Amino acid sequence: MIRQLVTDKYKRYLLLEKGLSTNTIEAYMSDLQKLINFCAEQQINVIDLHKEYLEQFLASMYDQSLSPRSTARIISGLKSFFHFLQLEKYRDDDPTELLETPKTGLKLPVVLSLEEIDAILATIDLSTVGGTRNYAIIETLYSCGLRISELISLRFSDFFPEEGFIRVKGKGSKQRLVPISDTAIQRIKDWLPYRSQIVIKKGNEDIVFVSARGKAISRVTVFYYIRQYAEAAGIQKTIGPHVFRHSFATHLLERGANIRVIQEMLGHEKITTTEIYTHLDRNFLRQEIIEHHPRSRKK
Repeated sequence: MIRQLVTDKYKRYLLLEKGLSTNTIEAYMSDLQKLINFCAEQQINVIDLHKEYLEQFLASMYDQSLSPRSTARIISGLKSFFHFLQLEKYRDDDPTELLETPKTGLKLPVVLSLEEIDAILATIDLSTVGGTRNYAIIETLYSCGLRISELISLRFSDFFPEEGFIRVKGKGSKQRLVPISDTAIQRIKDWLPYRSQIVIKKGNEDIVFVSARGKAISRVTVFYYIRQYAEAAGIQKTIGPHVFRHSFATHLLERGANIRVIQEMLGHEKITTTEIYTHLDRNFLRQEIIEHHPRSRKK
C-alpha cells in the first residue's frame, strides 16, 4: 500500500514538476517496475534499497546487452526516483550518487530568450495576490539563477535588499551570497503588502513566498503557474522553474561574464557542470553569424 502511494506520487512528480513527456514517464515507470520486481525477488523494500542491491540490479540489466542510451535512461530514471524519495523525506541518502551514466552525447538544456521571459511575465495579472507573488517568484528565479528548492525556502533573514544580495542555502547545506537585481527586489517589495494580509502558519513566518494558506509555496504550485503563463504566452517549449536558471547562466555568458563567476553564482561544485553553458553560448554565436553574416543572408 505504501509502495503504491509512493509510486503514484512519483508519477505525478514526473508529470507536474519534471514536465516529462508521456512516453518518457512510461519508460521511467516501466524501469521502476523492473526494480520493484527485483526487490520483491530479494525480499526487500524498494524504498529502503541499499547500494549493493542497486548494483546487482544494474548488473542484471547489463546482462541483457542494453545499448548505452537504454542503460543511461535506466540510470537517469533511478537517479530521478531516489532524488524524489529524498525530496519527499522518505529517505536521507541517495544510493545512486556514485552511479556513472554511459556517455550518449551532449543534451543541451532548454533556454528562454529575454523576449520569451518578458512575454511570460506580461501574462501575469498583477491586480491579484497570486499574480503579484508569482511575478516576484519568476523575477527572483531569473535574477538569481536559483534552484526551485532554494527559491521556496528563501527567508527574510537571508534577504538583504539594501546590499543587493540574498543568502542562498544550496545542495549539501552549502551557503553562497548571490546578487539580486533591483527589479527582483522591487517585485518582492510589491508582494509584501499582499503577504501581510495572509494568516501565516507557525514556522513559516520567515518564509518570503507563501501560499494563500500561509505555508511555504510548494514546488508543484510554482511549476503549475509557470506552465500556465508559458502556455498563455504562446511558448511551445516544455518549461519549469529550472529553465530560468539555465536562461540566467546562458544570458550572462552571452554577455561576457566569466564562467568561474557563473559557477559561483549557481553554486556548482565542479566547473564541468557549469561548462554546459559554453556549448549553449557556441550555439548562440553560430546563430548570430548565420543571421548577420553577409554570406549567410537569403537572396
